[in-house]
Amino acid sequence: MSDSLVKHVRSKLDPNSMTFGEHLEDLRRRISLGLAGLAPIFILSLTFGKHLLALLIAPVQAALQRAGMPAHIIATNPVETFGAYVRVATIVTLVIGAPWAIYQLWLFIAPGLYRHERRVVRVVIPMSGVLGVVGVTFLYIVIMPVILAFFISFGSDVGLRSVPTGPVPEGVALPPPVPVLTHDLENPAPGQMWVNSSLMQLRVAVIEHGGKVTVRGSELTLGSGVVPQYRVSEYVKMFFGLAMAFAVGFQTPIIVLLLGWGGIVTPQTLGRYRRHAILIICIVCAVLTPPDPFSMLLLAAPLYILFELGAVLLRMMPLGASRREADDEAADHDPDRPDAPQDDAR
Repeated sequence: MSDSLVKHVRSKLDPNSMTFGEHLEDLRRRISLGLAGLAPIFILSLTFGKHLLALLIAPVQAALQRAGMPAHIIATNPVETFGAYVRVATIVTLVIGAPWAIYQLWLFIAPGLYRHERRVVRVVIPMSGVLGVVGVTFLYIVIMPVILAFFISFGSDVGLRSVPTGPVPEGVALPPPVPVLTHDLENPAPGQMWVNSSLMQLRVAVIEHGGKVTVRGSELTLGSGVVPQYRVSEYVKMFFGLAMAFAVGFQTPIIVLLLGWGGIVTPQTLGRYRRHAILIICIVCAVLTPPDPFSMLLLAAPLYILFELGAVLLRMMPLGASRREADDEAADHDPDRPDAPQDDAR
């Protein structure tokens, strides 16, 4: 029997059936399309990589400034900043390009799924993406300022020495007071000096090479005992580690929903063990956050809300309906039945 006839007969019996070689070819095509879709996103991420890195380090700069410390992030080797820039561009590419890659994966596996399985995937994947974005946004806006404020202030009084005060000695003339402004001067003359209270810097206008007048600044600190100097690579690594943890933690509704669909838990079970769930959430949050109750509550509250959201979703999309649909569809595709349809076979 010729190959064309074999394909024709197979297509009549099962339109979705493919040979092993055809599966490999389809997988290769999906992988190629997925990578081709990520390439332009990576180029755009590199183009705006410096702005993304600046956005990423903004919380720690603001926390340092509020603590009266130099708002600087340091680099200890020549390629450290560039490495952090590439890391940020790569992770942003993976995050933005994830829907396209998942769509290609869906096109590869969808022909082999039943209708009820396709419905589950259509619900779970978009919900997972939205919850992941919400988790990372919550980390950036709410959690990071609290965590950074705690750790920055923790060592500020370690080894702090009190500075004695006294009157101005006789015969000593102090220079005129330096003006305190909330902004820089518009057209400063060389040698002019002022304090910028917004930046907490002593600012001086100097003449650079070529005769151009620029403004230089020196940080004003409170004289803390331990001055934090964070490396840009370590900070970026810490942020993305926390972002991964929050993105996974915010998948709680999906985990509850899948456990319910798998027959492991029921809405009644979730209600009966609600206090145990609260205790587990508090313990996990106490481990993940700094040792203060405010930080723990900031994380525990949304996780508990997400737990309740999972219970609500399980009541709205119960296990019984999915099982009945799966059983009905399996019966429709039973090959022993003469009236079994073949167009939806796996």
